[in-house]
Amino acid sequence: MVLGAFLFASMGVCIKFASAHFHSFEVVGYRGLIGVIFLAVLARLRGVPLATRVPGMHLWRTIVGTLSLLAWFYAIAQLPLATAMTLNYMSSVWVAAFLLGGALLWQRGAQPWRDQAPLFATVLIGFGGVALVLRPTFDGTAALGGLAGLLSGLTSALAYLQVAALARAGEPETRTVFYFSLGATAAGFAGTAVIGGHGLWTPQAAWLLPIGLFAVLGQLCMTRAYASGATLVVANLQYFGIAFAALYGWIIFDDRLPLIGWLGMLLIVGSGVAATFLRERAVPKLPAEEHA
Repeated sequence: MVLGAFLFASMGVCIKFASAHFHSFEVVGYRGLIGVIFLAVLARLRGVPLATRVPGMHLWRTIVGTLSLLAWFYAIAQLPLATAMTLNYMSSVWVAAFLLGGALLWQRGAQPWRDQAPLFATVLIGFGGVALVLRPTFDGTAALGGLAGLLSGLTSALAYLQVAALARAGEPETRTVFYFSLGATAAGFAGTAVIGGHGLWTPQAAWLLPIGLFAVLGQLCMTRAYASGATLVVANLQYFGIAFAALYGWIIFDDRLPLIGWLGMLLIVGSGVAATFLRERAVPKLPAEEHA
């Protein structure tokens, strides 16, 4: 997961450079295409068949994952890299909110509210951190970038839940990421066909190849981490991505976030770590999780 976090942060740097010429649909399309080619070769070398017994699960993971990519890539283009990365990593808090809501609906009465109070407070702190992160950037186009970042975190949470479900269903990470990349390719180029694209004869096009490679390698690392590692450890190690993004932003893009923005990022990271521990201890296993 630490390696995956570094690769995703590196991908973010390339996206910021490429976004000077290409829009988000184009970047997602080329990112997916490079991933499809890479993973098809990798699957053949590993002897992993691409046929699946659970196409519906892959379809849902692809839909939410592609939506998350589009929103995240747009946020990266509009916001400081560390801010966009932080909003995407709100996924841990969103997962806790989903499970908390399910637990409260499943167990009606006053007692569940008292039992889940620490997790509820943690989720509120996380969203308070979002308000602080977005406050310095919530004007003009930056407002759209902030909303896109929030959407990327929400859909990432759904995607992570589906990745875990696919792992429990016995799907290898190569196959899971292949179908996700295939869907991203289709969605990216479909969007490009509608709104128009740009030529590849430009210096910014050189960033498309590393975007695809960093993305697919990071995705493989993340999928392997969630499939074979301890969930609590894996979920918390992902926050290294924010540190890597902040370092990149400071050195390469001269990002200077105000103190309130850094405070918001700390609240989001802290609430995400706390939510990961609390949801494992406080939220009972729901029927939907048992059959996912």
